[in-house]
Amino acid sequence: MSWGCFAAGGTGAHHKINDIMRQENDVDILKQHLKTSVRKLKLGRKWVSQMDNDPKHTFKVVAKWLKDNKVKVLEWPSQSPDLNPIENLWAELKKIVRARRPTNLTQLHQLCQEEWAKIIVGSLWKAT
Repeated sequence: MSWGCFAAGGTGAHHKINDIMRQENDVDILKQHLKTSVRKLKLGRKWVSQMDNDPKHTFKVVAKWLKDNKVKVLEWPSQSPDLNPIENLWAELKKIVRARRPTNLTQLHQLCQEEWAKIIVGSLWKAT
């Protein structure tokens, strides 16, 4: 399992999740990667986070961290992967990594990191 983020200008962090995702893990990942990605992507101060309504993103401890860190979160319908822009990114990553045929988990995670950094986000926009 992975956590990742992106903006129109490119990909932010990509983080391998080794264990079952819990609310504490979500807060740790946000602490470690969200603001670093915002700086990398040069988003400035006026940006909004969009997350699906997966229960781990809506736990009180996660909501509190987001509020305490002044992260604006876009309201989003649950169970709507067809509306979630990152799903195109995950599909592209999966296709590229599968084509490179990793032979073990270590190689799989390494290829995911490498290919994540190479993805050109603008190429993923699909006209509907």
